[in-house]
Amino acid sequence: MKNLVALIIILFCSIKLEAGNSDQTRISNGDTVRLMLVGNSFSKNATAYLQQIASEQGKHLIIGRAELGGCSLERHWRLVEEAEGDSTQGAYKGKALRTLLLEEPWDFVSIQQNSMNSTNISTYRPYAHNMYEYIKELVPDAEVVIHQTWAYRADAIRFGNLKDTLHTSTEYEMWQASRRAYHTIAAELGVRMVPVGDGFWYAGQHPRYGYEKDETVSLSNYLHPELPKQDHSLHVGYQWNNEKVLRLDSNHANAYGCYLGSLIWYSFLFGENPTETTYQPDLADSAFIEHIRITAMEVVDVLPSF
Repeated sequence: MKNLVALIIILFCSIKLEAGNSDQTRISNGDTVRLMLVGNSFSKNATAYLQQIASEQGKHLIIGRAELGGCSLERHWRLVEEAEGDSTQGAYKGKALRTLLLEEPWDFVSIQQNSMNSTNISTYRPYAHNMYEYIKELVPDAEVVIHQTWAYRADAIRFGNLKDTLHTSTEYEMWQASRRAYHTIAAELGVRMVPVGDGFWYAGQHPRYGYEKDETVSLSNYLHPELPKQDHSLHVGYQWNNEKVLRLDSNHANAYGCYLGSLIWYSFLFGENPTETTYQPDLADSAFIEHIRITAMEVVDVLPSF
């Protein structure tokens, strides 16, 4: 009940705050869309199926990537400063961000915070603003957008940082804190937000299709290749590594989460209903897939991009 009340309040506030931006011009059908992602593994996850979805819909999409594992806004900016001082410094597969930004006439360039710091707004400043100004200087016609990352799964060992050694303590707290931070920074920069983080949260609140944390899991009880039950998870969760040790990844998206993020990105870029797309990854749970498609539609339609 508390979650339902919170959802209603958030939806109402979001509509009031964001409705003025719902008529933003989208790329028209038939055009090539060029998207540059300045991020990390979360931007990789959230766009893992984007190219396939776009291709199936007859769209020409070019995706550029400036992604480094766990990379924060601060680190991206430090790398810009280093490369500006020494043009031979290229952290992104040997290339500097300047080089990547000048390779195409990008329509969209996205920035994001790394997930652990996404809940701490002080970590965005001044780096989000610096990145925005740098991108607009090099690609003035590009629309800079913010990719809203998601909260960790309910069984995560640790959630997003708030200050020093203080962390959020639940998936809900992490989503709320990161959401506030992303919206605040988006407002400061005057940019729109791609609501992938909201998609993860709302998809997980469904009474039938939400992931339920198993408080009884003891890893010592499982033998390879057995896994604990984790139906309807959008996160990787439990998996065996190459040494046949059972590990928990409550942070990154699994194939279902990647599909959800990609649908939201597709709808954001092209202004089309994600439930009408034809591409679907080869995944076993068709009912869960349909829930994901509906959630993507509702997040983009009910919560317009900032």
